[in-house]
Amino acid sequence: MKLQRKNRRALALGVLAVSGALALTACGSDNNSGGGAKSGTSAAAAPGSIKCGDAKGQLQASGSSAQKNAIDAWTTAFGGACKGVQINYNPTGSGAGVTAFLQGQTAFAGSDSPLKPEEITQSGKLCSGGQAIDLPMVGGPIAVGFNVPGVDSLVLDPATLAKIFDGKITNWNDEAIKKLNPGAKLPDLKIQAFHRSDESGTTDNFTKYLIATAKSDWPYSGGKAWQAKGGQSAQGSSGLAQQVKQTSGAISYFELSYAADGIKTVDLKTGASTPAKATVENATKAIASAKVTGTGKDLALKLNYQPTEAGAYPLTLVTYEIVCDKGNKAATLPAVKSFLGYTASEDGQKQLTGASYAPIPDEIISKVRTTIEGLS
Repeated sequence: MKLQRKNRRALALGVLAVSGALALTACGSDNNSGGGAKSGTSAAAAPGSIKCGDAKGQLQASGSSAQKNAIDAWTTAFGGACKGVQINYNPTGSGAGVTAFLQGQTAFAGSDSPLKPEEITQSGKLCSGGQAIDLPMVGGPIAVGFNVPGVDSLVLDPATLAKIFDGKITNWNDEAIKKLNPGAKLPDLKIQAFHRSDESGTTDNFTKYLIATAKSDWPYSGGKAWQAKGGQSAQGSSGLAQQVKQTSGAISYFELSYAADGIKTVDLKTGASTPAKATVENATKAIASAKVTGTGKDLALKLNYQPTEAGAYPLTLVTYEIVCDKGNKAATLPAVKSFLGYTASEDGQKQLTGASYAPIPDEIISKVRTTIEGLS
């Protein structure tokens, strides 16, 4: 009987251990089916780079699907070091993430666009004695993925890109595309342009690029919700990537980390002598010229969509982690500071490159680290 009881106890402990591990690995999964790239990063963290402190319990967060693969890498490393904390990040999209945070449902939100003035004002009800602030944490290129049979390389300029997504150019052998790609065998094939169905910071940044570079061909005000008529839609970055992968003639926009498993990406024509490729290094060149426009502890950035440096990829985004500068919930504050402190650390930022993201430039991320230390 004693042996049976010991065996039953060992089995129960084993089940608890497995279920706990599953909870940690599942917490960062993308609810959108298919298309998400594996991060490809190492889960190992440098000794001492993760400071658990008093962090414990579950940390609920949601928002940007653009940073999902980065969050996956971070939570794996963090969970291995801080056994008493479980990070549950739901990639619902930037708009939904900000809404959930302002309603007090999450400890922090991820957004590919900085908070609007009215959202900062609204946050005063949540952040007792303070306000919500933007902390730039993840950078990277927005890739324009395409699926055109027989075409391995494609160059587009802002005007042509705008006309494609506005339904003004509808076939892959259009003269405007031929002119930019004289060596390509462009088929007589209908263009299938896909955009986000949910409110998205990626959409916001994509359309900001079109507004800045092809205003006469993109007559829309921009924002997280798609405004152009026509086209097809899908949920989340992973949904768009899946559509491009499986649809002949498709084109769409999503973070480079989703352009995996053979998805080809567009080279963008800029003022430089050669088109810019969607790479982490080229995105970093462009992000380095961003300017901090937030006030106080808010570190919102204004991106430069028309960089002049050779190779600089102009279509980039920065994902912010949104928290209260003051008035964070006492129960979750230690875990928030511990986790975000790690993501902003040198080791945390190094994880980004392997997942096809761009680290935030040193001058900016150093300010982020100082701000996180002062959260209360």
